[in-house]
Amino acid sequence: MNKKIKKKIEVLRKKLDGLRRQLAGAKKQTDEPGEVERLSVEVEQVESSLAELKNG
Repeated sequence: MNKKIKKKIEVLRKKLDGLRRQLAGAKKQTDEPGEVERLSVEVEQVESSLAELKNG
């Protein structure tokens, strides 16, 4: 892997961590309808992008 891909992976990991925290908070506090679903979809997208970069 080159530096550019490693940097993208690092950025995606940080984004994924933040999204997971937001998702956990949204599950505890359900005042905004659709937020849990939106965050879940976004987490899945970031995870698939991360897997794609790792696999080449």
